[in-house]
Amino acid sequence: MSRWREGLAQLREYPSAIAGAVIVLFLVALSVYTVIAIPYSEALEKWRGGAVWQRNPVNASPAWADRLAGGNLPATLTVTSAAADQSVETFPGGRRISIPLAFRFDAGGFPSEISLFLEAQFDKRPPFVRLTWETPDGRTIPLGSYQAAEQERIALSQDWALQRRLGEPAHVGLFARPDGQSPPEVQTGDYRLTVDAIVFEENAGVSADLVVYGQVHGLAGTDHQRRDLLLALLWGTPVALAFGLLATVGTTVTTLVVAAVGVWYRGWVDALIQRLTEVNMILPILPVLVMVGTLYSTSIWVLLAVVIALGIFSASVKMYRAMLLPIREAPYIEAAQAYGASNARIILRYMIPRILPVLIPTFVTLIPTFVFLEASLALLGLGDPALPTWGKILNDAQNQSALYHGFFYWVLEPAALLMVTGLGFAMFGFALDRIFNPRLRSV
Repeated sequence: MSRWREGLAQLREYPSAIAGAVIVLFLVALSVYTVIAIPYSEALEKWRGGAVWQRNPVNASPAWADRLAGGNLPATLTVTSAAADQSVETFPGGRRISIPLAFRFDAGGFPSEISLFLEAQFDKRPPFVRLTWETPDGRTIPLGSYQAAEQERIALSQDWALQRRLGEPAHVGLFARPDGQSPPEVQTGDYRLTVDAIVFEENAGVSADLVVYGQVHGLAGTDHQRRDLLLALLWGTPVALAFGLLATVGTTVTTLVVAAVGVWYRGWVDALIQRLTEVNMILPILPVLVMVGTLYSTSIWVLLAVVIALGIFSASVKMYRAMLLPIREAPYIEAAQAYGASNARIILRYMIPRILPVLIPTFVTLIPTFVFLEASLALLGLGDPALPTWGKILNDAQNQSALYHGFFYWVLEPAALLMVTGLGFAMFGFALDRIFNPRLRSV
C-alpha cells in the first residue's frame, strides 16, 4: 500500500499527469451530469427525432463560432400569441380574433426559414385564418388565407405562390430591403405578423407561434433532422467511457487470469492456452466485428461482448506469462504451498497482485483504444442505431456530405472530443508508466 501512495504522490511531479487527470475527471463528471440531467429513455426518445425538434433550424452552426468570428448571424426567434395583445371583435355568427406577433430583427443575415404553428380549438367548423406581414418601412404584405386544423404548421418558406410574388423565398423576401438590390440586403427593425382568425363557434379559439429560424443554434448546432447535436455530444461521453472501461476491464482481467493459470499449472494447460492465443492473434478484430454487426446485431452490448471474447486470448497473454514465470519460482510462493494455500489462492492473492502496479499504466492507456473502436464501428454504420454517440454523429455527417456543404462543426465537434479523450488517458497513462515501471523510474 505504501508503494501505491508513494507512486500517486509522484504524480504531482508530472504536469502531463495532472493535465491528463483533469481531462479524465472532467469527462467522468460530464458523464455523471448527463446521465442525471438527461435520463436514458428521454435521450433515446429525443434522438429519434420528431416533433420535439420542429422548432430548431436545419444544419445550423453553433452560435459561439459565429460570435467568435465577429459575425451576427440570426439565432432562432419564437414569438408566441400568449404574449401578444390580442383583440376580439364579435359579429353575427362568429368572432374575429386578431393576434399581432411583433418582434425586432437586428441580425446581420437572413433567417433560414419562417413557419407559423397554429393550434385551433373547435367542434365542427374549423377557424379561417388570414395572415398579414408588416415591415419596418411600413409596407403591408398579404401572406394568404388558410383553414386552420387542430394543429398545423404553415411553412411560409415553402409557399411557392408567395415566393413568386416576392421574387425570393419568403425568409429572404420578407426581410429584404425594398430597393431591389442584388444580392438582397437584410432590413433590420420592427416586424409584425398579424393573424386574423375567424371562428364560428362560441368556445372556439386560436393560438399561434411564429418561429423565425436562425442560421446558428446553441452550443453545438443542429443536424439535417433539426436535432440538437449537444444531446449526442453529451450522451456520447458516458457511452464512450463505459464501452472503453468495460472492454478494458473485461479483456485485461480475463487475459491476466488466463495467463496466470497457464503459468501455474504448466504442462498441457499452458500449451493449450498458448496455441489458442496464437490462433486468436491472427484473427483481425475489426473485420470480425463488422461481420457480427452486419449479419447478427449492431447492439453496443453485443459488440462489447464480442470485443471481450476476442480479447481473452490476445497477445497480452504472452507478455503476462513472461512477467509471471519468475514470480512462480519466488520463495514466498513455495512458502504459501508449504502452509497449504490452494491453487486459486496462490494465483489470485500471490501471483497476480505482484504485477498489477506495472499493468495499471497499460490499463489506462488501453481505454481510449476501445473508445476509438466503438466510434469507428459507428462511423462505418455498425453502431447501435438507438444510441446518440460521437461515432453516430460522424456517420450522419458522412452520409449527408457535411464537409462538402461546409458544415465543419458537424465533424469537428465529435472528433475534438475523441482526441481530447485519447489525449487525457494517454498523458495520465504515460505518467503512471514512468512511476510504476522500474525500468523507466530513473529516466
